[in-house]
Amino acid sequence: MATKLTGQNFDEQVLQSPLPVLVDFWAEWCGPCKMLGPVIEELSAELAGKAVVGKVNVDEEQQLAARYGVMSIPTVVLFKNGQEAARSVGLVPKQRLLSML
Repeated sequence: MATKLTGQNFDEQVLQSPLPVLVDFWAEWCGPCKMLGPVIEELSAELAGKAVVGKVNVDEEQQLAARYGVMSIPTVVLFKNGQEAARSVGLVPKQRLLSML
């Protein structure tokens, strides 16, 4: 299951992670986000031990969304070594997300 990321655990879980971290910025009311949700969960299971997959609810974590310039959702950001390495905006196929890694 994807890790719930908040302002309290983001730095530790994402920026300090030795593994690549795929972060899904989403909201409950967002249709495309709901369609991407099962794909994110699949990736979380498939990538266990190779990468971390997390989710940020932009309604609950507006400061995190602003900190990373998230203007549209869903936005998926790949972090490597604490830095943004890739970004995808909108509903994209699973393969596109895998190719970011």
